[in-house]
Amino acid sequence: MTQISNRLSGLVQSDIRRMSRECERVGGINLGQGICDLPTIPELIEGATEAIAGSKATYSKFEGIDLLRERIARKIEHFNGFRVDPAKELVVTVGSTGGFAAAAMATLNPGDEVILFEPYYGYHLNTLKVLGIETKFVPLRMPGWSIDFDELRRAFSKRTRAIVVCTPSNPCGKVFTRDELERIGALCREFGAWAFTDEIYEYIVYDGKRHLSMASIESCRDVTITISGFSKTFSITGWRIGYVAADAKIAEAIGLVNDLFYVCAPTPLQWGVARALEIGEEYYRNLAADYEKKRDMLAAALRHAGFKPFVPQGAYYMLAEIPAGYRDAREAAMSLIEESRIASVPGPSFYASDRGDRLLRFCFAKDFAALEEAGTRLARA
Repeated sequence: MTQISNRLSGLVQSDIRRMSRECERVGGINLGQGICDLPTIPELIEGATEAIAGSKATYSKFEGIDLLRERIARKIEHFNGFRVDPAKELVVTVGSTGGFAAAAMATLNPGDEVILFEPYYGYHLNTLKVLGIETKFVPLRMPGWSIDFDELRRAFSKRTRAIVVCTPSNPCGKVFTRDELERIGALCREFGAWAFTDEIYEYIVYDGKRHLSMASIESCRDVTITISGFSKTFSITGWRIGYVAADAKIAEAIGLVNDLFYVCAPTPLQWGVARALEIGEEYYRNLAADYEKKRDMLAAALRHAGFKPFVPQGAYYMLAEIPAGYRDAREAAMSLIEESRIASVPGPSFYASDRGDRLLRFCFAKDFAALEEAGTRLARA
């Protein structure tokens, strides 16, 4: 038997994963995948190891352990600016990616339409494809990643059931403004659509900007499903602890899907994150400050090497236009792998149109020494 599900038709290994494997092959510096291989803070280690030593290794509730949901609710009220009931409006998920999948399965039907801003995060697109959801694309306009709201309105139709708002954005680093979020929310209300907000990079913003959660805006609260997690905030991308915050009825449906597909997020690691949520504000300030320095280091190195970087407002990725000597982004990415042993991700991974054909995405979630070495290699490219 060789039958493969029709829902996987056209899906292939993502360029993000592929370039990581290429990087491993040459023993290079991975500026492609957002692995975030930085040291794990002691609080996480202590919380998880104590849970393991205390035999807290069985299934948790499918919506997550009570303590973690209580601390997430407290964090949301303090940082994100809105209140949730930890018992009824929060579901701990297997990463924010698992949260997005569970939310989409709980609220969408095959044949529904969902709008994605371009450039998009490929896992959002491919999750929707597997679920039989139709997608429409609205470009963010370079260099400032602005939105043409006339074009956005035209993308909405009677079949539109959701729009995905990734802020800060992977891959371009856009931080959506209050005015933009309010206007998106008004369109969602008019057309009866959800706004799925992926806020996984919420603490990583630059130049004095602040992250704004769409659900904190009163006019948008009831159309918003908030998705986030801790992979990026605490540099634990392999732990897979995320969450979804939504109205109680919607959260109940998301919890049912979460139970069906995942049972629960890893229990000892939930305890670890609950412990980490006790740390003070200085940690988050230092996180953003360090990433801002790394952003500026990478931007300078790329300019010196002949690239044109689009400096992000948030998250830890940077899109850059390739020099004229390369035929296209895929050739440039493979050249960097083979000649400089640096991994990046070709722009077409984030575009349905040809707008990404001369772009590469670089990740700067590395330690300073690795970025300095990457800069040296780029200078020789």
